[in-house]
Amino acid sequence: MADNKDKKVLNVPALRFPEFTGEWKFVHLKDVAEFQKKRISSDLLNNNNYISTENILQNFEGIQYSSSIPTNTNVIEYQKGDILLSNIRPYLKKVWFSDRKGGCSADVFVLRGDKCDQHFLYYVIASDRFINYVMSGVKGVKMPRGDKSQMEKYAFSIPTNTEQRKIAKFLSMLDERIKLQNKIIEDLRLLRDAIMVEHYRKCNKSELYIYDIGEPFNVMNLSKDDLTKDGSPCIIYGELFTTYGCVIENVVSHTTKSPNSTLSTKGDLLFPASTTVDALSLIAPSSINEDGIILGGDMFGIHVNEQYNSNYLSYYFNIIGKKNLAKFAKGSTIIHLHYADIQKAKITLPNKNEQETVANLLLKVEHKLNIEQKMLINYLNTKNFLLRQMFI
Repeated sequence: MADNKDKKVLNVPALRFPEFTGEWKFVHLKDVAEFQKKRISSDLLNNNNYISTENILQNFEGIQYSSSIPTNTNVIEYQKGDILLSNIRPYLKKVWFSDRKGGCSADVFVLRGDKCDQHFLYYVIASDRFINYVMSGVKGVKMPRGDKSQMEKYAFSIPTNTEQRKIAKFLSMLDERIKLQNKIIEDLRLLRDAIMVEHYRKCNKSELYIYDIGEPFNVMNLSKDDLTKDGSPCIIYGELFTTYGCVIENVVSHTTKSPNSTLSTKGDLLFPASTTVDALSLIAPSSINEDGIILGGDMFGIHVNEQYNSNYLSYYFNIIGKKNLAKFAKGSTIIHLHYADIQKAKITLPNKNEQETVANLLLKVEHKLNIEQKMLINYLNTKNFLLRQMFI
């Protein structure tokens, strides 16, 4: 690719295929695309082609089957090649390039490019730059919605149709690799879960209470604002959802906030204590295999007794015991889980030798999973870099 960083006086991207040299044309969204209004009967739709804000996936990751379809009404029609974007909470990045025709709810906008390549336009829309622009003009607090008239004024630049198609094809190939990487990760998770389920079905188990497995402890206040480039290694509660899996072996964050710190002991079990999603997703504990890590935020921990394997316990709660513990979560808008509510919950576990055998096997799968997840992050970072460098 050609590097145009030294030609900033021209309206061209920083990174470009070498066969293209002309300047890009400055446009607004309304100049090259239109929001669709044509309607279609919901009776003609099915779970595969009805799209609502509920079944568009976050972070530009596509769609899933719809759980319900409205009846006896008309909805917005979309065609293959249209761009669908959820207008509720735009920061969730629910944007989909349609590969079929169907209908969608009123809170999903249908955008059709008539003067530029649709795939190219999709990458303009499915970008942090566009989402940030939409968020700057949202209306509402609890359920912020984008302003369609503001979206139409979104300013960007486009090259010739030939260059548009080449850029879109290149990024589409990268998206296919990302899709494959996600499939590899999902298959490894299914393998891990299947091993645990099959083992648990066959093993001899004894009944006990959660308070039997160890001593509970609370942690200090620590948030994203307390994270620093250097300092002592730390874990904040949100990372139990976003960064770490069942077992924590490499801590990525640091902080200089150390007075009154709560430090980990190798073999601790860490539970997130709140979420805005649902009770089931709140049951996502991680075991930590390092001493002296600063712990903070809305979480609680258990110092696991020697007769239990903390890695096994993490796999157990994440795979086997999720539904049982989710019953103890409280709240609606913000859902909470407290140790006091679960301490008398009954669980059944095998002996420690069997726990260690299975945990060691699952750790091997976990290590492979971590490698594949790092590869995915690299692909996503590459894509984000290209979106910043190849577009204006």
